[in-house]
Amino acid sequence: MTLIEAVSSLSWQDIEQVLNEYEALGPFAGILATMIESFLPILPLVAILIANVNAYGLLEGIFLSWLGVNIGAVTVFWVARRFGGGLRRLGERKFPRLRSLLDRLERIRFTPIFLLACFPFTPSFLLNVVSGLSRVPFHTFLIATASGKLVMIFLVSFLGYDLDNLFHQPFKLVAAAILFALMWLGGKKIEAKYFKA
Repeated sequence: MTLIEAVSSLSWQDIEQVLNEYEALGPFAGILATMIESFLPILPLVAILIANVNAYGLLEGIFLSWLGVNIGAVTVFWVARRFGGGLRRLGERKFPRLRSLLDRLERIRFTPIFLLACFPFTPSFLLNVVSGLSRVPFHTFLIATASGKLVMIFLVSFLGYDLDNLFHQPFKLVAAAILFALMWLGGKKIEAKYFKA
């Protein structure tokens, strides 16, 4: 088994055990785990989120995960923004569809970043890099990412906290679907009000 296969196959129990071993670091271990995933997308984010809420409790686990994910996302965004000019030009030459993707992202701005950040299996690293390469304003990226990641982290944590009872309480699944629909509608309203191209 390669290192990549070993890391990507970690379960939430494995990650929770690592967090418990680094208990002396306090909440920093939970923040660091989600922050590192922003740079190493092979790490299983869903497992990290579930481990955080089971190690720190529901509310603290959600907050620590959200903080770490956003610190990582902003860092990747700024690295791409600072050093990605040449990469953007090269990408646009080699992949003509990239220019159209970046143009669309710059025109629509908030909604695609928000919606992609809401889904736990979206390649966040790629979303952060593409946003950094685009001319999307930083405040738009930050608000869309922070709110989208809050939805995603809440849903995964809410469903992953006390997994044994999930199927005995189907209201959790219904509540998650309703919350996602409300957040999507809220994102559309925010875009219409503040982020018109």
